[in-house]
Parts: sequence; C-alpha cells; structure tokens
Amino acid sequence: MQTKRYWLAFVMVLSCGLTLAQVTPQNRHLVVNGKAGEATVVQINGRTYVDLETLVRIADGSLSFQGTQVSLVLPGPEANAAAAPPNQEQPAGRDGLTRNFMIAGIETLAQMREWASTMANAIEHGYGVTESWTADYREKTATSLRQAGASASTDADHNALQLLTNEFQSVETWSNELVSAKKNMDTAKYSMSTDSLRNEPLSQKIINCGRFLGTMLGSAEFSDDPSCH
Repeated sequence: MQTKRYWLAFVMVLSCGLTLAQVTPQNRHLVVNGKAGEATVVQINGRTYVDLETLVRIADGSLSFQGTQVSLVLPGPEANAAAAPPNQEQPAGRDGLTRNFMIAGIETLAQMREWASTMANAIEHGYGVTESWTADYREKTATSLRQAGASASTDADHNALQLLTNEFQSVETWSNELVSAKKNMDTAKYSMSTDSLRNEPLSQKIINCGRFLGTMLGSAEFSDDPSCH
C-alpha cells in the first residue's frame, strides 16, 4: 500500500510550478520502477496526470474495478524491499530518506502545490480571495507537514523536513501577500499577463524549490538547494 501511494503521489508532483488551468496532452518516455514505456501525459492546472492503464502496463502491475472502488497494485522497485517486514524503514545509506518520510513529504508537497495553484488561478482570473478562503488550504498543508514531521526518523529526514518547512513558509508568505493585494485592489496587473504572477521573485523561488523537492524526495537521497532557503 505504501509503494502504491508513493508512486501515485510522485506522478502528481513530477512537474512543479504555478500555472493556469489548461490541458496539454504530450507523449512522454515514462519510467516506472526502472521499466520504461511510452505514455500520454496530460497537464491540468499545473499537475501532471498519466493514464492508469498505461501506468500499470509499463510497471507490470494490476488494475481492477469494483463499483466505485479502483484497486491499483504496482510492484516495488526492489525485491528486498517487498520482502521487508511492514513499516520497516530502509534508508539508502548515510544520506538516504526513509520510505515513510518520502511518502509523507511528497503528499505535503502536493498539498502546497494545490494551495499555490488555486491561489494563482483565482488571482489571475479576478476571483474573490480572502483570508478565510485560503485558511482551509493553509490548514490542510500544515496538517500534512506535521505528519511528515512525525514520519521523520533520521538526520536526512529531518534535514529534508526543514526544506519542506521553508517551502511552506514561502507559500504562506506569498499567499498572505496576494490576500493583502486583493484587499487593496492591487491585483489587476496579474490578469494582464499570464506570466506576471509567475515571474515575481517569490513565485519563482516557490516554483524552483518545489521542483527541487519533488526530485529530491523521489530520489530517496537528501540534498540541498539555495532555492529552498
């Protein structure tokens, strides 16, 4: 179950950034658990989606439907990982991230991206944005971040948690600035160009750090990047 959740979450965070709602089908070379194949990738509102049947075919997994339930099983990337006792952590060396933290961290990153993407879309289309409107996104993300913190058990996990926390603080600051700009009726400039909000320094910092975190968490190895500080 953890492996399944990890890969589903990882597909969601392959491409980080603040974008408008749009659908852009593209043919990509997809690698799952070391197995490669061609897949049609669709980008919607800054997130990347892959057809489940294609994902299962490439990964040699299985997919079944029963009523409203969809069951997806993907083989683990390592045979010895599949044979390990449940909940046993297997950090990859001194700088390795534990599996539980990787899953929690990727889910936290996905929550941050949903918060930021929704804010960007609302501002650029002139929708009403208030403090109470954004509070739900902030709380969901904060809860996910706390769960990631509870999952951290090694030095590498805690170092990566600090970078996630920095990204959360950046998104929170950016969100508060947009709410303030909306109150002061200073958001018209963002609707004039689809890149005006994205190209602001804080937006670029969030985008770059998000991309780095997605790659770092997916690699299972801790590393650092200036964009997350």
